Amino acid sequence: MFDKPVYVTAAGLAQLKADLEYLRDVERPEVIERLQEVQADGSWMDDTEVMLIRDELSFVEARIDEIERMLANVQIIEASPHDSVIDIGDTAVIQADEDGLETYTIVGVAEADPARGLISNESPLGHALLNQKVGDEVLVKVPDGVLHFRVVAVK
Repeated sequence: MFDKPVYVTAAGLAQLKADLEYLRDVERPEVIERLQEVQADGSWMDDTEVMLIRDELSFVEARIDEIERMLANVQIIEASPHDSVIDIGDTAVIQADEDGLETYTIVGVAEADPARGLISNESPLGHALLNQKVGDEVLVKVPDGVLHFRVVAVK
């Protein structure tokens, strides 16, 4: 899954490391302790709870493994030195046909959070913005058709 580079900003790398540390040092030990407590009780009625806690532990272990694999392939991205071409790490100000301005920073998949204006370089909009310049018209294919944007600024 993560055999290609995982692009993150320095802040994104710090967050991944913090998430991994929390999962290893806090979350996993808490889940294991709850599992041991329920199993020690020995009541047959706790079987469902044991299964639920085991599922939770499996989820935590899978997330730890996923973050470790991401960190093994991490590539730090930084905004390019104020040229006019959009690249990973840059912030683009765009305008839809009749809407106001929207601002997005192009980041890797691991750090994407569209609600905060961080879009993945692999998302339809992020991919379409790559290598565009101020003034370029950008067409983004979406399931409902094609969206039109104009690049207003690159930060």
